Amino acid sequence: MKKIFIACDTTNHSVIKKIINNTKSSKFKVGYKFGLEFFYSKNGRLFLSKLDKKKIIFLDIKLNDIPNTCRSAINSIKDLRNLNYITVHINGGYEMIKTVKQAVKKNNKNLKVLGVTVLTSLSSSALKKIGHTKSVNKIVLKQVQLAKKAGLDGVVCSGQEIKLIKKTCKNMEIITPGIRLPGDIRNDQKRVMYPKQAFLNGATSIVIGRSIIRGNIKKNFKKLTDHLK
Repeated sequence: MKKIFIACDTTNHSVIKKIINNTKSSKFKVGYKFGLEFFYSKNGRLFLSKLDKKKIIFLDIKLNDIPNTCRSAINSIKDLRNLNYITVHINGGYEMIKTVKQAVKKNNKNLKVLGVTVLTSLSSSALKKIGHTKSVNKIVLKQVQLAKKAGLDGVVCSGQEIKLIKKTCKNMEIITPGIRLPGDIRNDQKRVMYPKQAFLNGATSIVIGRSIIRGNIKKNFKKLTDHLK
């Protein structure tokens, strides 16, 4: 069954409840992704702790610091037993992502660690400005190989790199953000893809936010499910 994560990019608890209530499906597994905006908000952490354990919860905080700090960060959220996924930036290095995986394994065996590759908001030209000389594809492939070596449960990459990494990611999850419905604008995303194409390419799940939560949530969600038929 295809898995869809709805990005709850708001700090309004009432809106999040509305998102959850209007995105139920019997044909797809639906989970909810919470990023820095919500996690850092007043009572955001408390709200997460009270969510139904039956829901699939994705905490997208993209850890990226020295190994010891990341270990401490994982220890600080060990009480959030209802989390299913958490993210770490692969560009933090092998020792860091391995440390995160080890800390998670010690604190919560049900929590999966996802390695974030090149952000979908970055283009090749943007990477060159940072100082990278390799192409997006080469960087992502190298990052995925590192994630596998560190024992991560999956990776986060744009739909454009899925086919490239599928062989390396055997038995790993591939989560694809930067998803837009036909006719929607890209906003700040550079490497985007339609939901159906992402799944056809080999994504195990997709992350979609603005296309669903802006406007009529129920109507937008139906548009998504119709698109995936």
